[in-house]
Amino acid sequence: MRIRIVDAFTGNPAGVLLLGPDGFPEDDWLRNVALEVNHAETAFAHPLPDGGDADWALRWFTPTSEVAMCGHATLATAHVLRTTGTRAGPVRFATRSGVLRATPQEDGTITLDFPTAPLTPVDVPDGVAEALGAEPLTAFDTGPNTGDLLIEIADEKTVRGLAPDLGALARYSERGIIATARSADPGRGYDFVSRCFFPNIGIDEDPVTGSAHTALAPYWSERLGRPDLTGLQASPRSGLVRTGLRGDRTLLTGGAVTVIEGELLV
Repeated sequence: MRIRIVDAFTGNPAGVLLLGPDGFPEDDWLRNVALEVNHAETAFAHPLPDGGDADWALRWFTPTSEVAMCGHATLATAHVLRTTGTRAGPVRFATRSGVLRATPQEDGTITLDFPTAPLTPVDVPDGVAEALGAEPLTAFDTGPNTGDLLIEIADEKTVRGLAPDLGALARYSERGIIATARSADPGRGYDFVSRCFFPNIGIDEDPVTGSAHTALAPYWSERLGRPDLTGLQASPRSGLVRTGLRGDRTLLTGGAVTVIEGELLV
């Protein structure tokens, strides 16, 4: 079985395994492979019969658990399907978050069509400021697909300088915390910045999080008055995500490159 490591959104590595048509192996095997790969997510996909609502079934695992939605590993899977000649055009993935569509673009990027996160304003929980190391301006629950707490803080410099207490952060949401701020200089090619801390699923800081941008897109589109934006995830690896808010759907566009390809032996 071929296994590939793909950098998606130019900054987040994901494992990708294309399985046969018989379906997914046992969950323990999937979890063990994801633990061995030891990246933020490993994607497992198998083809579905023709004529249905989706072309491939897709699941994502962190080194510790299965997740309901992952943008960068979906992008990585679509990239592998395209570059191996398995699927040249758009592909529909059947997932725990419904049918997700990936469409190759002429410039080599891929656009994902994901459900927009429902943002619910919440009171800032006691202790979040201390755990994050910055004072929140606002806080929003991002809904069941991601299970994050989205927090806006003062400025880009503060986002870049965060050094949170990850153990303390774990108690405030199902998956983790998205910290965001407006770009200090939109002329540099991005409208907002973010960092994502997900200690509850074994990821201290995710390099570039596509699923988080299903919440960041509606949040910043409302504040900036534009449906199409670009976000910079300011992690140590970093990466850009182009977002397009389309009502209850959010488009996420980015590039991908295969960096490692090999044989899975066990």
